[in-house]
Amino acid sequence: MEMGQIRYVLSAAHHLNFTRAAEECGVTQPALTKGIKALEAELGAPLFNREGRRISLSGFGRSMLPHFRSIAEEAEATRALADNFRLLAQVPVKLGVQNTIGHLRLARFLAEFERRHEGIELAVSEAPRGELERQLDSGELDLAIFTRMDDGDDRFRLTPLYEERYVVVFPPGHRMAAANAVMLGELSGQPYVDRLACELREMVMGVCKSRDIDLYARFRSEREDWVQAMVLAGIGFAFMPEYSVTLPGLVQRPLIEPEVSRNVVAASVPGRQHSPAAAALMRAAQGFRWPG
Repeated sequence: MEMGQIRYVLSAAHHLNFTRAAEECGVTQPALTKGIKALEAELGAPLFNREGRRISLSGFGRSMLPHFRSIAEEAEATRALADNFRLLAQVPVKLGVQNTIGHLRLARFLAEFERRHEGIELAVSEAPRGELERQLDSGELDLAIFTRMDDGDDRFRLTPLYEERYVVVFPPGHRMAAANAVMLGELSGQPYVDRLACELREMVMGVCKSRDIDLYARFRSEREDWVQAMVLAGIGFAFMPEYSVTLPGLVQRPLIEPEVSRNVVAASVPGRQHSPAAAALMRAAQGFRWPG
C-alpha cells in the first residue's frame, strides 16, 4: 500500500470519475487506474464498481474510505511537522530582553527550550524597555521580554510569565540581615546604592518623600552588576527584584510596608505572523514553570 494509491482512491471517490481524479492527482488516467487496481489486488476486494465509464464506491470501498482519509491526514500532518522543523533552523529567533531582568531564570528557560527544539538559533539582545518597544514595532525583534507597566499601551500582545517581589539587599554582616523582612521606614538614614535603571524607582522615591524617609545615596549606577558589587563591598543596601540578585554572599530580605512587585511579560505585535521558530518559543514561554 502506497500513499499515491491512497490519494488516487480518495480523489476517485470524491469525483466518481477516473479522468477527473487523474487530473487532480497530476497523473495519466491509465497510471491512476493501474494504481487503484494494484491496491485492490493487495486488499483482496474491489473498491469501486465499474459500469462502463461510470464508477461508484463498492460496499468494501465505503468501509475503507474513513481509514484511507485518516492515513492521508496523518501523512499530511507528518509532512507539515517536517517542513516546520526545517523552517525552525532556517531563521533565528530575535528575542529582546529588558536590561533590568535577571538572567538566571531566563537562562534556565532558554536552555530547556533549546534542548526541546534542537536546531533553533536564538539571537538574544538586551536593552531598556523603550528600545525594545521600538525594535518590536520596526520588526527588528520577533519577541521581547520586559516588565509590564500600567500605561494603557495596547500596541503589544502581552503574555504574563511571572511576578517577582522587590527585596532589600544587604552586605554580609549588616545589622538588618537578621530580620525576616524589612519595612521601608527602617531604612531611613541608612546609606544605600541607588539603582538608577529601576522602573519602579520613582514610585519608591515618592513613597519615601511622602513618609519623610531619608535615603542617603552613596553610589549610583544603571548597571545591575555594579549595584550588586557595591552592596557586597559594604557601601550600602539596594532595592532589587528578587530574581535579579546574582552575586553569591548578598543577603536579601523582602520589602514590606509597602510591598513592591513587578510583572514580567512576553510581548509580541498583534496581527504579525510569527515564524515557526518564534511561535515555538512563545508556546514554550506560556508552558514553562516559571518561579513563583
